Amino acid sequence: MQPETIGWYGLGSMGIKMALNLQRHLTAKGMPPLRYSNRTLSKGEELQKAGAIPESEFEGLVNQSSIVFTMITDDQVLDNLVNKVLQTDINLQGKIWIDTSTVHPETCHRCFNKLTERGATFVASPVFGASPVAAEGKLIFAMAGTVSAIDRLRPFIIDVMGRKIIDMGEDVRKSSLLKISGNIFVLGFQELIAEAQVFAEKSELGTAQMEEFIGSMFGPVLQSYSKRMTSGAYAPPLDVLPGFSAALATKDCKHALSMAQDNGTRLNTLEAALGHLKAAREYAGESLDSSSMYGAIRLEAGLPFWNESSRQSN
Repeated sequence: MQPETIGWYGLGSMGIKMALNLQRHLTAKGMPPLRYSNRTLSKGEELQKAGAIPESEFEGLVNQSSIVFTMITDDQVLDNLVNKVLQTDINLQGKIWIDTSTVHPETCHRCFNKLTERGATFVASPVFGASPVAAEGKLIFAMAGTVSAIDRLRPFIIDVMGRKIIDMGEDVRKSSLLKISGNIFVLGFQELIAEAQVFAEKSELGTAQMEEFIGSMFGPVLQSYSKRMTSGAYAPPLDVLPGFSAALATKDCKHALSMAQDNGTRLNTLEAALGHLKAAREYAGESLDSSSMYGAIRLEAGLPFWNESSRQSN
């Protein structure tokens, strides 16, 4: 049996870390090196140093690969990539396309149908975990697709890029639905913590004491959200990529809210979070983390958007 040849497209703050872990695994196993492509190919410089091979065109990447991973920004990019490949005469029979992005369930379903018609298998597998978790190879993959495809993918996921696969069955819409549902918690917790930390500052309780309480009572994950605010990471310098950008968080909020409306319910906390993300982006631009809703809530409370004490300490 021929070894799998693996391609990767998308080298943002998550994608580059995932791809590096995958390339190191391929090297350790003596397998063909990862081939990668990206809108800005120079972002793969570190990956190339690790032994991966750049491909200037996505179509060439797909043609050379039996498995293709994508980690992209939004639904339109995924649609465009699929349509671009389908306009070629590349033989897609037997190939697996696994998308690890957060996109709408219907986008997954549409891509699945289009690729299936050409003999390829589409697997929807959004991931849970921020970029430091991606660097550690400890992501959670919510994976939906055929059993045979998931079996082929598992050796490149577990103890390589991720610590767990949540099996969502064969309906690719279900994994996307779980991811968007999970982000209700992520963004909702950030909204709540931002409100609590501004309250702590205005009431002179103290943000350090509030953060210690959050960690002691609710654990390290929620405390890490608080630290993104109190450390100033919610508004990083222009040359530092945010962990989970405010623009992507906005997209995820909108997906969740539209799906809630379609199903006859409301996500009130997420509505507030979306409003604060919009206000933060209007005030400070796009170099913002999802936790920048903290800055918007600070403004509402008469505080400066920038937490100057945390910026100076960094």
